[in-house]
Amino acid sequence: MDEIILTPEQEAEAELIEDNLKAVTAAEIRQISRLLAAKENRHLFGETEFQVRDAVHRIAARGMDAALDARKKKSTKDPA
Repeated sequence: MDEIILTPEQEAEAELIEDNLKAVTAAEIRQISRLLAAKENRHLFGETEFQVRDAVHRIAARGMDAALDARKKKSTKDPA
């Protein structure tokens, strides 16, 4: 993936999103790791592959939620 150049404000937001995402996905990543460790090489693809893909999609969805939460937290509550 190419490097993404951010403004200082965007970098701060990215760090907040990253922190939130790490917190909410730790259990999901642990589950993926345990699933892969439990499988022999010949069973890594097929059903296991779909289970990992589904977990990664859940992580991505949580990333989207983390981005929205970060933006809600920094928005102003004062009327325009």
